[in-house]
Amino acid sequence: MRTRAPFPVACHRSRARLAAACLLLILMVAGGAVARAEPTRVRLWPDGAPGARGDAETDQPFVDISRADPATANGAAFVICPGGGYGGLASDHEGRQIAKWCNGVGATALVLHYRLGSKGYHYPTQLLDVQRAVRFARANAGRLGVDPSRIGIIGFSAGGHLASMAATLFDERPAGGTDDAIDRESARPDVAVLAYPVISLGEMHAHRGSRKNLLGPADTDELAATLSTERRVTAATPPTFLFQTDEDAGVPAENAVAFYLACRRQGVPAELHSYRRGPHGVGFALGDHVLGGWSDLLRDWLRDRGFFRPVARTAVKGRATVGGVPVSWGMVTFRPDDPLAPVSSARIRNGAFSVDAADGPVVGPVTISVCASTADVPGLDTANGTFVVEEQSPGAGPWRLTVAPDQAELDLAFTR
Repeated sequence: MRTRAPFPVACHRSRARLAAACLLLILMVAGGAVARAEPTRVRLWPDGAPGARGDAETDQPFVDISRADPATANGAAFVICPGGGYGGLASDHEGRQIAKWCNGVGATALVLHYRLGSKGYHYPTQLLDVQRAVRFARANAGRLGVDPSRIGIIGFSAGGHLASMAATLFDERPAGGTDDAIDRESARPDVAVLAYPVISLGEMHAHRGSRKNLLGPADTDELAATLSTERRVTAATPPTFLFQTDEDAGVPAENAVAFYLACRRQGVPAELHSYRRGPHGVGFALGDHVLGGWSDLLRDWLRDRGFFRPVARTAVKGRATVGGVPVSWGMVTFRPDDPLAPVSSARIRNGAFSVDAADGPVVGPVTISVCASTADVPGLDTANGTFVVEEQSPGAGPWRLTVAPDQAELDLAFTR
């Protein structure tokens, strides 16, 4: 692990420290093989964290920064919060491995090493640390080569609770914080990913160890209820993706479900994937033939939200016919040329389809495919009762069209 001087912040530095910071900046901006081979460690408060009891790494929160390869970087970034019950940090399978995945999808990763209850640090210290990490990423977006409006957060287990606090308590200013230029940035993440998260601290499904380590001697039922984040979801909570397993006995699924339902009540876009089997703390479960697919679902969700590539989208509607007959039941998919841009699909029913602008196709060139029922084509039979066309007529080549910003009604007529 390479430890370097921090990024510049809004206070004076000695010439030696400034020179070291400039060296770090040169190394990171260059993005060469050496800079990408291992993460760069940066303290969140270079002159000392508020409330710190010493100068050890357990007293001074930091981020390990792993930048995406410049050839594939898309400008997104994630703050990663490993779990560990607020008493330790699972910094490999819920930290380093997640950072590698982020880099693989073109995003810069900042693994947060926040202060722990086992070291005598209790709420609101952890909230200060995660807010600072999000603000740090946003304040240094230019230096990191990321878009300040695409800063997400990923948390696992107790780190999922910390990420959920970041997603719900971003406007809170806990006592004892600092007020430099970084602290004036927004602490709201643009998306949140919560994996088998601790959510409730006060109900029967709470993770008692996380509550004890987070709240410490100030533990009361009132404070536990205040920090049960399903109670803190508002319409301003960012879009949220949740992963859970039913067999998780450490942090039961009721936690993730409660947060998901709170998002539904507030109109927050949310997606919950709950699998039957799988113990607590699986990370991305890479290598598992079932659970290992959840990171692919996350990648597609992020892509289709425009997190990897913010582009203009538009509402469309129209009709789909096969051989002049309305498609009775099926799907039309609009796939842009850019693999990082959102893919859009709309259901066809009785020949008609429509999709709103939030989920509509990207403006510009797209490739069309239609999945329809074999019942619409006399004599046609397939193993699943459907067929897919990617040409408007046999031998015509890929079905292409250009979607306009104010797209008129589409007439998708095809033959096979």
